[in-house]
Amino acid sequence: MGVNQCKLCGKRSPLIASAIGFCADCIRSYPDETLPVIMQAHAETRREFGLPEAPPKAPDGVQCTLCTNECSIPEGGRGFCGLRENQGGRLVHLAGTASRGILHWYRDPLPTNCVADWVCPGHTRYGYHNLAVFYGSCTYNCLFCQNWHYRQMSPQKEKGISAQKLAEVANPRTFCVCYFGGDPASQMPHALAASRLLAEKGVRICWETNGSMQPKLLDQAVELSLRSGGCIKFDIKAFDENLHIALTGVSNKRALENLARAARRIPERPDPPLVVVSTLLVPGYVDVQEVERIASYVASLNPDIPYALLAFYPQFYLWDLPCTSARHARECEEAARAAGLTNVRVGNIHLLSNAY
Repeated sequence: MGVNQCKLCGKRSPLIASAIGFCADCIRSYPDETLPVIMQAHAETRREFGLPEAPPKAPDGVQCTLCTNECSIPEGGRGFCGLRENQGGRLVHLAGTASRGILHWYRDPLPTNCVADWVCPGHTRYGYHNLAVFYGSCTYNCLFCQNWHYRQMSPQKEKGISAQKLAEVANPRTFCVCYFGGDPASQMPHALAASRLLAEKGVRICWETNGSMQPKLLDQAVELSLRSGGCIKFDIKAFDENLHIALTGVSNKRALENLARAARRIPERPDPPLVVVSTLLVPGYVDVQEVERIASYVASLNPDIPYALLAFYPQFYLWDLPCTSARHARECEEAARAAGLTNVRVGNIHLLSNAY
């Protein structure tokens, strides 16, 4: 395990990622000095995959309002997710519509490693399966992405599949569908169209998302989960906005607002849980302070919302960080419970280390 140095305060630690170059404390306290440098690193990671370096904000561009980025796309340009273009002053959807989604799907036998497994009826449905829908696009640019290979999919390379065809792959043993990726927030029209058809077949509708979609699209997703017996799992990356931008390239304001919006529907169906929250414990960055603030926010919405703390494995541009330590996970679990949450779980425990 290597040791890197914070470019601002000079602190040396194995919990400082070379791709970020700063410690969490400096990012939280000195965003004017740290974030411009980190955003250059984000831009480099985007160029590597032929994606726009940042959400475009062209003064005379065409507007896309499907997610928090609200791209204003210049003539001939693409939106941040790579699926929308400005063609002659008109917004063109290359994918993510009811007629074409860029994704992979597979049947995942139950019980599975779902984030909500411990609170979902699916963990008792032996012989049934989850229809796992892996979308090949995203609204964030997480430097720690555990599923970064979604970037190798694109509307230029993939044939795609319609919502109708996706729904047709469900069979009598399909207990639930879960959209993840990448992130379904980038292809909500497709996911919603497929979900309406799947719900008619009695399939439970579940989402695993960063929560960055337009609120009216979230409302439709929540309604489908509510009526079908499914859930919406919000993956909250960090609470401090500066740290969130450093890790993902995008603000978390919409995600936190959408989480509160979905939580207001919980009384309509307390069981099984409608809303579940998860956080990846990125060493050095998503520390006890972040988890305590996330947990306090979630508890203020509803203390019974299940909260999963997930162990990190070195991936993508944060390859030089260690796996989450057992001590880190234990302290975060204690902090989440002390913040008022009643149902906290550490997941991916097989990845926990003693590295720090």
